[in-house]
Amino acid sequence: MKRWETIIIGGGLAGLTAALELTQNGVDVLVIEKNTYPKHKVCGEYLSGEVVPYLESMGIDLSDAVKIDTLEISSRSGKSLKTRLPLGGIGISRYALDQRMYMEAKATGADFKFSTVTKVEFENEEFIVHTVENEVLQAPVLIGAYGKRSNLDKNLGREFIKQRAPWLGVKSHYRYRGFDDNLVGVHSFDGGYGGLSKTESGLVNFCYLANYEIFKKYGDIETFNHRVVAENPRLKSLLEKGEPEFDKPISIAQVSFQKKMQVENHVLMCGDAAGLIHPLCGNGMAMAIHSGRIASQFIYRFLADQNFDRSAMELAYIQTWNQNFGKRLRWGRYLQDLILNPFMSNLAIRSLTQFDSITRAIIKRTHGKPIEIS
Repeated sequence: MKRWETIIIGGGLAGLTAALELTQNGVDVLVIEKNTYPKHKVCGEYLSGEVVPYLESMGIDLSDAVKIDTLEISSRSGKSLKTRLPLGGIGISRYALDQRMYMEAKATGADFKFSTVTKVEFENEEFIVHTVENEVLQAPVLIGAYGKRSNLDKNLGREFIKQRAPWLGVKSHYRYRGFDDNLVGVHSFDGGYGGLSKTESGLVNFCYLANYEIFKKYGDIETFNHRVVAENPRLKSLLEKGEPEFDKPISIAQVSFQKKMQVENHVLMCGDAAGLIHPLCGNGMAMAIHSGRIASQFIYRFLADQNFDRSAMELAYIQTWNQNFGKRLRWGRYLQDLILNPFMSNLAIRSLTQFDSITRAIIKRTHGKPIEIS
């Protein structure tokens, strides 16, 4: 049975951040990821400025990323407002960012296994991890960074997985002239909303969230885009004038925003596995990165300090996670309810257009402080 000090299930932003932090501090790490790199993922691909200096300090090259400093929000009728983002951010594809973080993590000594985990057990202060190839792997610490939804959630008996999730996520890249480099847009339509921002490739990323009950009335993404998404003038312009780069959009079903526990059966959950912020807040990528860093700091202390036991590690992680993300998640729920209500979103946009300071204050509540670089 092969053994590491920490096993990370999931090699997205949270898992890769934890791998980088831990290996740079001498911890023996294995990352188990089901897909090889590079790969496109359903994601908004706007990265808040709160984590940009931190990633650069970890050796990640972001020099080609698009600098973004302005947010545009529009209701389905086309009423809109623009405001400056307090911290700004960058546009970079997950295809590029995950690949760069993976290469850096490998260079610092992290091991990678491209496989699927079928079962996790916890016995005698050790995790036993089973893969689809019938391999059995072992570690005293396990991070769950496998994303929004997984069969492992059933294996671990997580409550949220027992309920059906009503959301569908869809993403594609477009060649779309005239879209401002410095802009990230959030535009609503019946039962959903989508984000637009440019990536390092010069392509515009369009990623949207749709209510599945409304979507299934139309049968397929192309029809839904034409009949529903395009009711918003800004999204209609993209769909009519933009040239799709993918042969077909990529999608993910059963997206859940229900409350999740940050520790399940002693597994430290990171990124979307710990809690998913509504995409209109535009900082899910930053939250994933930050949560990976928080978890790794307490794991390192647990492995190095005999007086800091497992219970102390788990409690410290839960408390710190909630201090950093609890209020942001609540504000995300409030804002999603607002933007999905046609009357209220039009009223809010008209009102906030006259009070930019209030708009910026609301945005601050969905974003965190820049990560301190030690």
